[in-house]
Amino acid sequence: MNKVILIGRLTRDPDVKNTTSGKTVATFTLAVDRRFKNKDGQKEADFVPIVVWGKQAEIVQQYLSKGSQIGISGRLQVRSYDDNDGKRRYVTEVIAEEVNFIGGKKDSGSQRQVAEGPPLGLDDDFHLMADDDDIPF
Repeated sequence: MNKVILIGRLTRDPDVKNTTSGKTVATFTLAVDRRFKNKDGQKEADFVPIVVWGKQAEIVQQYLSKGSQIGISGRLQVRSYDDNDGKRRYVTEVIAEEVNFIGGKKDSGSQRQVAEGPPLGLDDDFHLMADDDDIPF
């Protein structure tokens, strides 16, 4: 079984591109807080690369930005490639199958939450699921 569930905040705006076959893909990094503090009493986070395909990628581009809090579920993928020097490089990333908008974006000037999310009429917990047609394999 290969299932990953994460809740965190985007560290930057999503990077959205189209493949040569016309599929939309969004990538971003999700900062996920650890449950406990380090020896200095500071909270630490893991920074996880996320990939979202198809219609979900378009919605992610439209409604999410740096600081947005989301929950995702998907699968872990490890791939490799040869760099320009011929060295084998490995990339570990989460391929998101579901994206949930669970919080607002923190206002950089204060700690208050700024309303953000899908169009009016949709819940704050707006939920996206990948269609089989959106996944390129």
